[in-house]
Formats: sequence, structure tokens, C-alpha cells
Amino acid sequence: MTSHIEQSTDLRLTNSIRFAVVIGSGVMGAGIAAHLANAGIRSLMLDIVPRELTAKEEAKGLTLESPEVRNRIASENRQKLLKQNPAPLATADHLNFIEVGNLEDDLERLKEADWVIEVVVERLDVKQQLFEKIAPYIREDAILSSNTSGISIEAMASALPEGLKSRFLGTHFFNPPRYLKLLELIPTEKTARPVIDFMSRFAEDRLGKGVVEAKDTPNFIGNRIGTYGLLVTFEEMLKQNASIGEMDSITGPLIGRPKSATFRTLDVVGIDTFVHVAGNVYETLEAGEEKDTFDVPSEMKQLVEKGWIGQKAGQGFYKKEGKVIQELNLQTFEYEQLKAITGPELDQIKSLPGSKAKLKGAILNKGRIGQLLWPITAKTLAYSARLTGEIADTIVAIDDAMKWGFGWKFGPFEMWDALGVEKSVERMKAEGYEVPAWIDEMLAAGNTSFYKGDQYYDKASKAYVEKTVNPKELKLKPLAKSNGIILENGGARLVDIGDDVVALEFTSPNNAIGVDIMQMIEQSIDRVEQDFKGMVLANDGKNFCVGANLAMMLMEAEDENWYELDWIINKFQQVVQKIRYSGRPVVAAPYGMTLGGGTEISLPAARMQAALETYMGLVEVGVGLIPGGGGNVNTYRRLLEQTPKSMQNIEKAAQQTFENIAMAKVSKSAFDAKALGYHRAVDGISMNRDHLTFDAKQTVLELADGYTAPVREKLPVVGQTGKATLELAAYEMFYGGYISEHDLKIAKKLAHVISGGDLAYGTLVDEQYLLDIEREAFLSLIGEPKSQQRMQHMLVKGKPLRN
Repeated sequence: MTSHIEQSTDLRLTNSIRFAVVIGSGVMGAGIAAHLANAGIRSLMLDIVPRELTAKEEAKGLTLESPEVRNRIASENRQKLLKQNPAPLATADHLNFIEVGNLEDDLERLKEADWVIEVVVERLDVKQQLFEKIAPYIREDAILSSNTSGISIEAMASALPEGLKSRFLGTHFFNPPRYLKLLELIPTEKTARPVIDFMSRFAEDRLGKGVVEAKDTPNFIGNRIGTYGLLVTFEEMLKQNASIGEMDSITGPLIGRPKSATFRTLDVVGIDTFVHVAGNVYETLEAGEEKDTFDVPSEMKQLVEKGWIGQKAGQGFYKKEGKVIQELNLQTFEYEQLKAITGPELDQIKSLPGSKAKLKGAILNKGRIGQLLWPITAKTLAYSARLTGEIADTIVAIDDAMKWGFGWKFGPFEMWDALGVEKSVERMKAEGYEVPAWIDEMLAAGNTSFYKGDQYYDKASKAYVEKTVNPKELKLKPLAKSNGIILENGGARLVDIGDDVVALEFTSPNNAIGVDIMQMIEQSIDRVEQDFKGMVLANDGKNFCVGANLAMMLMEAEDENWYELDWIINKFQQVVQKIRYSGRPVVAAPYGMTLGGGTEISLPAARMQAALETYMGLVEVGVGLIPGGGGNVNTYRRLLEQTPKSMQNIEKAAQQTFENIAMAKVSKSAFDAKALGYHRAVDGISMNRDHLTFDAKQTVLELADGYTAPVREKLPVVGQTGKATLELAAYEMFYGGYISEHDLKIAKKLAHVISGGDLAYGTLVDEQYLLDIEREAFLSLIGEPKSQQRMQHMLVKGKPLRN
């Protein structure tokens, strides 16, 4: 990585971060070290030296001077990374990027670090003492930062020598660091601008973070507004005599929030943690209404006293009894049947088209839903407006912090725009909510929204300002508008993304593959071969592709339209192979759920450029089928290609292909997809999902000059003897009671396809032969009543049926 900063004459600064020291190996420190490892950055994790031996250490004859004992705390916390869920490491191999040590023996090694990040207990005195201890060992071109959720960065900086203050700032990761996008950068008055700019670009490009610059105020941006929003939700629930379950039923996806809504979120975070964060703000505010809001309700304090602090304690606002989830009655402090708001009003809101319409319909609803949601929303929006300029300079920083740190679909000011600023402000004032004067000034000047296209209203300049966007963020919808759509049908469109490269974007519900997408792939490749350097398979939805259109296939099967189904599957196979043999490079850019057909269209691409969080796999057995779009042959081919032809182990490739598909293995990351054989060594991984299309485009450009499509070659198969081996494994699972009789039937069909059927071992076959027997097996299974039952169950329940 090269430096993105302008060097000044009086500031030396590392031009890349190759090695970091993480001080503090608790959940957060270890999580940060793990995410650095995911980005390929080595780190040394340090913690204090134990003062007592454990029984095991005594039994081994160790002493307090033994290195194994002195490094025990960091070492044990490093090992815990392998057991945590969700996994902090993208692959277990990344543990090798993390060394361990202690704060007495390894201080000299701080001199090796490009970045030292402190993640110790949340006490100012402890942090200041630590900084005094480590400051002499930090290189004069290295960066020092503190990961804190709310302690003053300026106060910490007072313990540093003058020469280090310009290279010190807060770097507040949100937990878990691998999965939550937000990173708040909090500079002090003496933090040099090049340091802030460097860390911002490094965090975006290398760590995949969404960076906001926060001011040194209590709890910064995300936790300040998020905590306030949760507290006013609690307050309104008590005021209107609603239950915990009722509040969660309307404060989640209905208004663009995570499924965990309010109280499930608190249970996951830990009620004790939340009380601490709220208390941190309370202690720093002057007496008044805002301070009173952050005075944690007695009911929450009582939960902490009882030890009912949420998921880690087995109970909090919710408690699971067997398979039944119960909610806490805050009046009796007893758990009872879960309640939820239901009825025609809710159904009507859910039927509104688009998430903004649902949000507006819910909050402005005139019934009970609106009665609960409006005051919570009005208070949170007005509070966010009052804090603009105090906690962050721009409304964009506030909106981004809430989206990236708390999983909100819309930030406060985006929500306000969706509700209608003029009418909602008028209502707020009529009901006594305090709306700051700058919003009155904005409206008086005829500016009726916070956002206008790519511009946002800037409180300081009283004008609309262009949003600063990293040039690596290529969004397909704006590109379609600015550069034009080349081809389009009901399921996909071909978009010009510049530099003679195009992107094929799916536009069907859930990006499910139907005939329209197949036709668009075919037409697009023909067009690209004539006029462009190459093509990216890219999407901007929640997931890359969750597979083929299951409802359509089930309907055809139930109507016994076998000819139609055979045509569809044959079409899918030929389209997938057309990707492989395209005369111009096609680069797949998978991310999120890339299942079934999503994996099948990615496997034949000239390259894959996957997001770190890519969950890829052929999961068709879950609906009673096997892959029908070339997934079997292309997985087998990929595994064969991982070794030179002279050393190819066709039994091993066949076995792994069988296990991947029969067990519906799904990668837990892009790195894990490599272990499964879906992602090759030559394929790339993008840490930042927002940069994925850009990175894939660059790969197309790298391949374009002199690109030659692969030559069609025959493949060796394991034949009848290999088929028997694969079937034997399936029979062992069946007789062991691990799979059903129908699972066994599916496994035997799969073994037949992967092995090449009843041929001699080592026979070379055309890929079309393998595609034909794949299609035959797929059609035979989709005609099975039990497979159709599985398909129906998946469509209705969203989970597999084992019959």
C-alpha cells in the first residue's frame, strides 16, 4: 500500500502499515488483531503479566518467570478466537498472523510497529499510565491510537510527550470488528491532518471500513445517538404500557432497522455494557433534560443487579425455555408469553412498495403503531439535529455512523427526508419538541430536504455541498443513469461502467436467476465480444445471488412440464459455459449469499473478485436436488486445476466435489471459499464491499490485453470404481442414521454425475457428456414428490425440510 498523504516538513509518518501492536487482548483487542490478520497485517498482541500460577502451570513445574506463564493472558485470548461465534477470523490460518507477548518483556518490540493501538480497560487513569509507559518505544514515524467507546481523547493525549501528540488519535472500532463497518476517527486539537487522512484511507481501502470523523465528545457519534434512541424507546414503551415484544415487532425491519430491533439488540450487546455506555454520557453532561434522558431507568439497573444482562447470561429482556422464547414483564419481573403487534394496520404498512414508504407509513400511522413510533422518532431526529456541529461537522457523518455502526437502513436525516421535513417539523413544534434554529433557517431559505441528489445540506455554509465519495465506490444505479444502459430486460441490465468495461447487474427479486437473466447473460457476452474489453458480473443488492428461481421451477415440475424444464436447465448450462468460453474476460464479483445458481455463474468466470464476506456454496440438496447449471462439472474442474496435470488426483477432486455438494458446504468467508476450491489462488478478495465492483473492473482491465479464452478439453473421471466409493460414503451416512432415504437417493444421483457414470476409471469425457448426465439427474429428482415437498417448504418456511 502506498501513502495517500502529503508529507509535511515537520512530520514523519509511516507510508504503510505492515506490522501493528495491539495492547490489550480482551474481546475487543483480540477482535481488532483478528481483523488486521484478515487484511494480511501481522500484529503483536500484548497484555499484562499474571501474578499467580494456575493449577495446570504448577503441575507442569512452571514458574512466574516462565515465558509460557508471562504470555498466558494474550496467548489464551488468541486461542479463543478460534472458538468465538461469529468467527473473528476469516479463516483459522489467519491466527498465524498474530503473535503474543506481555507488557514487561516486549516493550522493545513496539519499535517495530507502524501502528500501536491501545485497547485496555475503559479507565482514563489506566490509559494515561499505559501511554507514559509505552511512549518512549514508539517510532517517530508510527501512529498511536486508542480504541475507546467514549473516554476523552484529549484527556488521554495529555499523558503523551509533545512529539507524539500529532500522531495520536482515537480509532473506535465497533464490535465485532470483522463484521461492523463503522470506524470512528477522533482527532485531538494537535492531531496532524495528514495522520487523519492517512488513517481514513488506510481503514477504507485495507480494512474495509466505513470511516467517519467524530469530535471528542461523550460517546462520539454512533453510541451517543444510538444510546439516546434506545433510552427514549424504553421510556415510550413504559409510558404507553407496551410490552418488550410489541416494541421489537415494530422497531426492526419495518422501519429499516436490524431484525434484532431494540431489546434483542440490547440482549446481544449486554445490558451491563449498555448501562456503562449510557452512564458515561450521563456523568459528563450538565444538569438538564438531556442528562435526565441518559439516567438509566431503574428497571435496567435492576436487571444488571440480578445478573440478567442478556444473551451471555442466558436471560435479559428475553429468556429461552427449550425452543420457546419468552419476554420479560417489567412490572412483575417474570417471563411470559411473547407478544407482538399484529393486525390489518401492520399488514397494510408491510404491503407498501419500498423501504422508505414502509418507514413513512409506520411512523406516520394514525393507530397504535404510529402512536408508539412517532414520539421515539421525533425525539431522535430532533436530538440528532441539535448535536450536528457538536459531535460531527456534517449530517452525512451522523447518518453514516448510524447506518454502519447500528445497522440502520436510513440515517436520522435520511429518515427525516423520507417523512417530509416541512410537515414533520411543523408537527414537532406543535407537540413541543425542540427543533434547532438551523433547520428553521434551512426551511425558510426554501431548502425542504437534507439531501438533494449527491449533495447534502451543510449547516455551516448554509448551502448544499457535494458528498465526498471514494473514487473506488462504483454504484451501479448512478452509473446506469450517468453512463447509460446498453441492454435491459425484466431480470437484468448491462451497464457501462467506464473504460470500455460493462457490468451485468441482476434486477430480479433477490437476484434469483430466471430465463430473463439467462437471456441477458447470453446477449451481453455477444455484445461485449464485439464492443468492449470485458464484463463484470456485479450486483448492488443485499446478496449477490441466492440461486435460481425456485418457485418457477416448482410450478413447472408440479405441472409436469418436463420439456420446458429440460429446455430451461439446458439453457442455464449453455449460458454458464458461455461465460467460461467468452472471447473477452468475464469477472464475477460475488458477495454475501452466493448460493446455488449464484455459485454456478461465478465458477466459470475468468476470475473471481470476491468480497471478504462471501458465503458461497452449492446448496441444492437442501431442496431435494443437485446443481443443474454446470455446478458439478465446474467445481470438479476447479479442484482438478489446483494441481499440475501430471500430478492430478482425480479421486481427491471427485471426493471433495462430492462432499462440498452432498453436505451443502457454504464458505464462511472468501478465504474459506478458497479452502473449498471455489475460489482460486489467482482470484482476488476485496476487504471493502463498496470497492468490489471497482476492483473487479480493474481485474478485467488487467486481463483484457491479449486475453485468450480457455480451450475446451476433455476431463478424466473416476468412473464406476470411483462412483462405488462415493456411494459407499453415502450408505455409511444412511445406515448411521445421519441422512434419510431420500437423501441417499440424491447422493447416489450426485455420485453418478461426478464420477461420470458407468465408465472405466480415467476415461476422458467431453464436458457436454457431464452436463447431459447432470441435467438428466436434476430432472429425475425434481420429479420426485419428496423433492417437491422440500422445495415447497423452502419457499414457505425459508429453511430446509428433511424428509
